[in-house]
Amino acid sequence: MDKVFKALADDTRRRLLDRLREQNGQTLGELCERIDMARQSVTQHLGVLEAAGLVTTVRRGREKLHYLNPVPLHEIQERWIDRFERPRLSALAAVKRQAEEAMNDKPDFVYVTYIAGTAEKVWDALTDAELTAAYWGHHNVSDWKEGSRWEHVRTDGSGVADVVGRVVESDRPNRLVVTWAAPDEEGRADRHSRVTFDVRPYEDIVRLTVTHEDLNDEVERSGIASGWPAVLSNLKSLLETGGTLPQAPWEMPAR
Repeated sequence: MDKVFKALADDTRRRLLDRLREQNGQTLGELCERIDMARQSVTQHLGVLEAAGLVTTVRRGREKLHYLNPVPLHEIQERWIDRFERPRLSALAAVKRQAEEAMNDKPDFVYVTYIAGTAEKVWDALTDAELTAAYWGHHNVSDWKEGSRWEHVRTDGSGVADVVGRVVESDRPNRLVVTWAAPDEEGRADRHSRVTFDVRPYEDIVRLTVTHEDLNDEVERSGIASGWPAVLSNLKSLLETGGTLPQAPWEMPAR
């Protein structure tokens, strides 16, 4: 929290967050065009924002795209605002709308969480069929080799897969990329989305970045925007405490 408040205390850094709120997924060059400041200075400010978790980055080829990460702001809201039943901050609403907007050739949804544990344990939590069943309510089934098929199978014994896809990239424990499709649209590549899990260890914690791109419509984007935080919160609880949350977070009514 100290890093978050320190980052927000500077006017330039707040303006950078405003620029990302208006247009998420910008390169350093694009941000420099909108901030009257030397490139090196903007880089330093972005470093402070990233260290505070307010900005996260995703590499697309040679470009490094910057995204506003709403998680620390949401934590401030939960700690100091929700308990007094005040309205949601307009900035958080703007962040949510931005996260759900279509971005053409840019990722449609980026979510970052920090987990106490090792990269290997996070990787296993994403790929082990029994572990995914514990916190996700589905078995993720595959040999996780590049080109292999994977299935998101119900735990009720029916064998029904609600999501299917292919493993595009598998670099244990650093990076996993899969396609994502409804079973009845498996043969329609134009309807497939793509999920990237980036696992980055730092001392005793791990930063897990989930990027879900090429979503089909606003309904799908809305479901993803609420679904991923719920699933990843349950994963974090399992790895840090040994147990999942008392209630399935995706079953909680929207406020």
